[in-house]
Amino acid sequence: MSTPAPAPSATTPEPSPQASSGLDRYFKISERGSTVAREVRGGLATFFAMAYIIVLNPIILGSAKDMYGHQLDGGQLVTATVLTAAFSTLLMGVIGNVPIALAAGLGVNTVVALQLAPRMSWPDAMGMVVLAGFVVMLLVATGLRERVMNAVPLGLRKGIAIGIGLFIMLIGLVDSGFVSRIPDAAHTTVPLQLGGNGHLHGWPVLIFVIGVLLTLALIIRKTPGAILISIVVMTVAAVGVQLVTSLPAQAWGLTVPEWPGNPVAAPDFGLVGQVSLFGGFGKVGMLTGILFVFTVLLSCFFDAMGTILGVGDEAKLIDKDGNFPGINRVLLVDGLAVASGGATSSSATTCFVESTAGVGEGARTGLANVVTGGLFAVALFLTPLATMVPSQAATPALVAVGFLILAGSIRDIDWSDFTIAVPAFLAMVMMPFTYSITNGIGIGFVSFCALRLATGRGRDVPVAMYIVSAVFVFYYAMPALGLT
Repeated sequence: MSTPAPAPSATTPEPSPQASSGLDRYFKISERGSTVAREVRGGLATFFAMAYIIVLNPIILGSAKDMYGHQLDGGQLVTATVLTAAFSTLLMGVIGNVPIALAAGLGVNTVVALQLAPRMSWPDAMGMVVLAGFVVMLLVATGLRERVMNAVPLGLRKGIAIGIGLFIMLIGLVDSGFVSRIPDAAHTTVPLQLGGNGHLHGWPVLIFVIGVLLTLALIIRKTPGAILISIVVMTVAAVGVQLVTSLPAQAWGLTVPEWPGNPVAAPDFGLVGQVSLFGGFGKVGMLTGILFVFTVLLSCFFDAMGTILGVGDEAKLIDKDGNFPGINRVLLVDGLAVASGGATSSSATTCFVESTAGVGEGARTGLANVVTGGLFAVALFLTPLATMVPSQAATPALVAVGFLILAGSIRDIDWSDFTIAVPAFLAMVMMPFTYSITNGIGIGFVSFCALRLATGRGRDVPVAMYIVSAVFVFYYAMPALGLT
């Protein structure tokens, strides 16, 4: 995430061209009060604001193992991440005609890496992502997507979003080595400790700490592309440290920061199409499998809807009645993007709020997306540069994103209504404390229904919430019933 760039000055307006060219007519550039130059600038701004995902997504997915101990190849993950971002962003531009770029979603990729993959194979896990995308498209086609979204109270939705943010932050702290798990041999009930032995030491941790401070400082100063700038600066610093100190590979963890012999290479499409649609159900059972698909769906469902409406409002694409013309096309592309992320093994793809950076530069149409998607396509050939970034230079972004999600959502929870506040609180704390987004969603849903019933407000709860909560209750009771 990043802070939007400032809009063009109102004192020096750019003239809007006449609708004479086919390009102008197709994208409605003049009709929306924009110019080709603004759209190009906006597309560039959005790309640089969200390009950090090229590094972060492979780190999150590549650090996990499936039930067979297999890990995904880092170079192939970079290709899959960039390919899907390019395809989805271009599709949104050409079909949806909105300046909303897409890429692998932070949060849902942790669901895939830490909840799905350890219980099945990677193709099985990606198959469930594809199924979630199909469900999204089905909901759009039947007109149910907005109704489903409205069934979950706003406060609980925000609590889930915050929980995902806190979970992302914890992953950043762990992957960087800033905190680590205390081994069971220590015979303590304390699960985590500072650094590797209760203390912070070593160059890699220092790179992470400086990276966090730099990222937050740039965000506070409203610097466009703050996260990407921080990743680049700290990667250069890490390469310099490694050049001088020659630290052993294990000091850095996943990636040793060394300049590649050739920064340009042909993309490796080895992960594309490695999908098993229904294999995961045979590993975890039908109910658990359905809940996993539901978790993936929910992890990107509300975030995408909020981003689409937020960016649409910022770009003045919502009419005076609060409607978003053509939103069904936008939502359909979003569902296709989720499925395509699973098909390429890059995890579910979703709309990025960083698109507001492009809107701030004047983007109003899908032409900006064509520029952004084209830049992602060029990045397909720069995989060696992405795979040289160490976790310590990239994970500060996860801490920053966690904070931004919390800051943007916590004020929208009605803390005076405990039937909303308590479930939202439980959802947000259970995700990092149990290392599971599914648990946070389930406990939040069940507690909301229980508290509304206990306070005589059961009729206010949508039937869909009762149904989903009942499924979660049964899911949690399965071990006691001998069904797992």
